[in-house]
Amino acid sequence: MTPSPTLTATSFEVRPSSHPRTVTERGEILAALSFGTAFTDHMARATWTADGGWSDRRVEAYGPLQLDPAAAVLHYAQEVFEGLKAYAHPDGSVWSFRPEANAARFARSAERLALPVLPEADFLEAIRTLVHTDVEWVPTTPGSSLYLRPFMFASEAFLGVRSARVVDFLVIASPVGPYFAKGVKPVSIWVTEDYSRAHPGGTGDAKCGGNYAASLLPQQRAAERGFDQILFTDSTGENLEELGGMNVFVVSKDGTASTPRLTGSILEGVTRSSILTLLDERGLQTQERDIPLAEVVEGIRSGDVVEMFACGTAAVVTPIGRLAGRDFDLTLGDGEAGPTTLDVLNTLTDIQYGRREDSHGWLTRLV
Repeated sequence: MTPSPTLTATSFEVRPSSHPRTVTERGEILAALSFGTAFTDHMARATWTADGGWSDRRVEAYGPLQLDPAAAVLHYAQEVFEGLKAYAHPDGSVWSFRPEANAARFARSAERLALPVLPEADFLEAIRTLVHTDVEWVPTTPGSSLYLRPFMFASEAFLGVRSARVVDFLVIASPVGPYFAKGVKPVSIWVTEDYSRAHPGGTGDAKCGGNYAASLLPQQRAAERGFDQILFTDSTGENLEELGGMNVFVVSKDGTASTPRLTGSILEGVTRSSILTLLDERGLQTQERDIPLAEVVEGIRSGDVVEMFACGTAAVVTPIGRLAGRDFDLTLGDGEAGPTTLDVLNTLTDIQYGRREDSHGWLTRLV
């Protein structure tokens, strides 16, 4: 694929890889999809300097990065990232779901980490050009997609605690299969009272690696107890906050669906926002509020809480079948995915894959 003869300010020049995978190699990868283990032939890239701003927008061969050992990101963790997907539709076109929302969150995260803001036009064009270049990598098996990972990091070689004056932005892509290869399976959740994911005034609402690194030890502790995932409470230890990388919803038998309010320590999920819209349209009363853990525990015991689910880009919607903590161990309903959970999951995925009308204008065509 060759670049357009006239490059606009937000165009990404395509520099084709000299060593792309063969058709056979690509076919073998697409026939055995997993999550985040194989990557396409190219990556999008741009560089920012304090003196010159953003420049050298290009799509080039996927490959290792050359970093100075003094690169600021290695010492002060000045980096942010995003996650979204490209979906193949029945007519052969390829679409993304609300990428402008990811671009806006990417900008907010960058500001919080004292990184330069990438214009939305550059964010979207980087994704569009990369997917167009590697369109053969977009899988078409049911439930599959091309996972896109935009990220930005401080690449300046400087051992000083200040914002970097040289920053790199990249997008890499990985073909992935359905998150639940054997169907939707409810997960077991351990509520930790020993660890906090974030605190007011911190970086909880920024999508940066440090937040996820902080969740790994508690997740490991939960796994040692036999649980699939961890659920954090807020800094008071009283209210639900979020899983290590997903927002959470609580559904009551009166039709109310509640999710923790955005306090600055919770990531504002694109899937979360979409679900609130869909639930409102279905006549459910939605609430963004403080949700006391004690209220949820009592609600499950009494039958007032009938469903819980987590949501995020990777799994879209994940039913919660078991919730446990230091002094409780409870099953929600019959332990299976409830009707509201399944309705939201099916509606969202139908829109994303072009099986249902997109009445909200959430889809953006990439190819």
